[in-house]
Amino acid sequence: MNLPRRNLLQSIGAAGLLGLVSPREEQAQEAVARATRGMGAPRIKDIGVIESQPAGVRLTVVKITTDQDGLYGYGCATFTQRADLVKPAVEKYLKPFLLGKTTDRIEDIWQSCYDSSYWKNGPVLNNAISGIDMALWDIKGRQAGMPVYQLVGGKCREAADTYAHADGPDYKDVVAAAKRYLAQGFRNVRVQVGVPGMAGYGAGGGGAAVKALHNQPVFEPAVYLRRALKLLEVCRQELGEEVELLHDMHERVSPNQAVQFCKDAEKFKLFFVEDPLSPEDLGYFRQIRQNCATPIAMGELFNSPHEWIPLISERLIDYIRVHLSQTGGFTPARKIAVLGEMYGVKTAWHGPGDVSPVGHMANVTLDVACHNFGIQEYSPFNQQTQEVFQGCPVMKDGYLWVSEKPGWGIEVDEKAASKFPFTAGRDTLNGGWGEVRRRDGTVIKQ
Repeated sequence: MNLPRRNLLQSIGAAGLLGLVSPREEQAQEAVARATRGMGAPRIKDIGVIESQPAGVRLTVVKITTDQDGLYGYGCATFTQRADLVKPAVEKYLKPFLLGKTTDRIEDIWQSCYDSSYWKNGPVLNNAISGIDMALWDIKGRQAGMPVYQLVGGKCREAADTYAHADGPDYKDVVAAAKRYLAQGFRNVRVQVGVPGMAGYGAGGGGAAVKALHNQPVFEPAVYLRRALKLLEVCRQELGEEVELLHDMHERVSPNQAVQFCKDAEKFKLFFVEDPLSPEDLGYFRQIRQNCATPIAMGELFNSPHEWIPLISERLIDYIRVHLSQTGGFTPARKIAVLGEMYGVKTAWHGPGDVSPVGHMANVTLDVACHNFGIQEYSPFNQQTQEVFQGCPVMKDGYLWVSEKPGWGIEVDEKAASKFPFTAGRDTLNGGWGEVRRRDGTVIKQ
């Protein structure tokens, strides 16, 4: 018998002799002492990577298995644009580094993984670390018998308000799509319209291709800007003042054009304009703020604290919408949310189809647990995805609901996942974005 246990049992026995503890309570305390004796923290026994493409998008999930039977966890490591690189980053670098370590020191493991590469803040390594980090939180929740949101302070709200994506080749198509979402209970809709003959973001434009000096898809910022402003005008007229409208610029215009657009869009009272500038042009957010009150959301391309800290601390944006796995997982995202709360910046985590359901559950966990939640992007889960990932977040009346099961509340059917392997195709080398150029051949940011 080790010394602490002997002292505990002696204390229990002495208290019982003095009549300070009832026999039943004495038995209960001794049972606790026996149960906790020798209960060491779980250790990492194995780390595997699950790759699957159930909805046409390549999803990567890390599975950590512990030395305690039946105790394991899942984490999202999805970087679909360079999906084939994440698995070797996990298996060749992080796995040998982590085998045998205890799972209870999540913060220490995150910091040591982050620092061990010396060169930091790249999307491949960040996503690999995210898979480890989220899996450890899943394990912690399973140990405690609690959903992860309980481990970080419990709920601030019952569910997360979301926005859906309404798009189409013409204004009437976008309005019709928005009305369908409103009929389903959504209160917030992101609207995108195509540009005839061009590769507009979020919606196909249709029509004959615009004449250009090359054979790649064409995009002209000025044409898009006029089209987008007209869309917002039409949507306000057709949908009324009560619906919250959002629009994604997707970094495709010059800084000066972004400033002008946000200024021109102010009269439409948007919920927010998303990504008006690229990460390379962050200094221009000061000009946007000086010229208008249009709410701004930014961050899905961010990898580094050097990108989000200035925008938050200078109050240059209203919503931070980083991609959780791109920043390194649940652990750093919690810190981003806390930083935002201090400066009045709300969260709007990136939630497209190229986030695994594990990542979506991490999103909605933060949504319900952080006071400064703003809104959550929503993408539905098809039947194949739900077959692979059992326990996806539930959508009801425009609200996304977090799981009440331990950990993330998701089980991954690896046999089902193997039915949807990564496929070779146009997106294998470039993530599906390809090349989009102006008429003269200049490649654009996207």
